[in-house]
Amino acid sequence: MLTVLSLCGMTALSTACQADLSPNERAGMFHGNNGGTTLNVYDRNDLNNNATNVNNQNNGRQFGYVREQRNPNGNVNEQLEGMPTMDYEQTANAISKMLTTLPNILDVATVVTDEEVLIAYQTDSNDRKDTADMVSKSALSVVPRYYHVYVSDNPRMIREIERFGLLTTDSPNVDAVLEYTIKEMLESPQGYQLNKGENANGEFIGGNNDELDENYHQDNKR
Repeated sequence: MLTVLSLCGMTALSTACQADLSPNERAGMFHGNNGGTTLNVYDRNDLNNNATNVNNQNNGRQFGYVREQRNPNGNVNEQLEGMPTMDYEQTANAISKMLTTLPNILDVATVVTDEEVLIAYQTDSNDRKDTADMVSKSALSVVPRYYHVYVSDNPRMIREIERFGLLTTDSPNVDAVLEYTIKEMLESPQGYQLNKGENANGEFIGGNNDELDENYHQDNKR
């Protein structure tokens, strides 16, 4: 109930603030290229200062909020300019650090490509499939939804993963090397099927895992 009242209060406050603004002030809250309409609620100094004071008192981090309205006269390429792109190394770093905080995970090597995450890890757990599921789903929570995650608890694969640190998406034969490495990783447990339409790697049924792992259907019928 308290949460509902708080949300109502925030809505009323937002409406009141907008009513008190002049047309010029309201226009100043929107910014962007070619007449774009990006609204950041903390563009106003009074709101920003209040939010900062609250954060300093509670040691919290401010939520991110942006409202974007379509510009009917804008060029698509121009509208996409300045959009953040994925930093593969930082993403791999974040995944590796997160995984080493999980139970029974001792060592992690992670490589992130433009659409795959390959993770080799060392564990002292005897439940290989449950551990693989924990590792895989943790990684999937970090990357965009179209990514596929492949894992292996074979310590030898850690060395295999390390060599990708010297490669780029333009390296010769990199796709063939990736495919071969993924095939090797699929010899290890991958966890449990995500849902009825996706296997443990986040692929639609019929993807690499479904084709290469003969035990896939048997494992997921249990």
